[in-house]
Amino acid sequence: MRLVIFDVDGTLVDSQGDIVASMTAAFEDAGLPVPVRSRILSIVGLSLDVAMGELAPGADTNRMVRVYKDAYAQLRVSKGAASSPLYPGARAALDHFAGRSDLVMGVATGKSKRGLDGLIEAHGLEDMFVTRQVADFHPSKPHPSMIHTALDETGVAPGDAVMIGDTRFDMEMAANAGVAGIGVTWGYHPRTQLGAARHIIEDFRDLAGAVDALWEGRI
Repeated sequence: MRLVIFDVDGTLVDSQGDIVASMTAAFEDAGLPVPVRSRILSIVGLSLDVAMGELAPGADTNRMVRVYKDAYAQLRVSKGAASSPLYPGARAALDHFAGRSDLVMGVATGKSKRGLDGLIEAHGLEDMFVTRQVADFHPSKPHPSMIHTALDETGVAPGDAVMIGDTRFDMEMAANAGVAGIGVTWGYHPRTQLGAARHIIEDFRDLAGAVDALWEGRI
C-alpha cells in the first residue's frame, strides 16, 4: 500500500481571499499596519502561531491568532464551500486516487482541526482521507512530524509515500521526513522556492502520471 499526502491551502483549495481577509481583521484589531497580500501569502503553510509571529514579531500574537480564527470561521459559515473553492481538476484527481486499490490518501496541513473538518464537510470529502494531520498536534512545517505520524497511522514506508504541496514548507517537510515531494505551481509560493521537490507540475491533470512516474523510478 502506498500513501499520497496532500497539503490543503494553495494545493487543494484556493483560500487566499479568506486568509487575507482574516489576517487583515487580526492586524486591524491589534492596531498594526496590514502586511501586503504577497507577504501574507508567503507564510501560508506555516502553523498559524508561527506565521503570525513571522508577520508581527513582538505583538500579542495569541490574541491575533484568536481574532484570525474567529474571522476565518465566520467567513466559512457565511460562504460555505465558496469560502475555499477547490482548484480546477482537484476533485477529479481525488476521485481518481480514491478509486485505486494500491494507495490511500492523507492530509498534512497548517490548518487547525476545526478548519480542516469544516472544509472537508463543505466539499463532501469526508471519506477521502484515512489520515488527517493538522497544526493543533504538531510542530509547524517544515518539521517532519505530520508526515511521520501519517506514515505511522497508515503503516506505509517513507519510500512508498509522496507529499503534494505548493510551498517550500511542504517540500522541505517531505525531504525532512525522507519522503518524495511533488510541488505544484498554482499555489502561493513561486516555482523558484520549490527546490526541495522531486518533481514539479503545473496542472492537476498531470498529478496521477507524476505520482506513478515517481514510484516507477522515472522521475
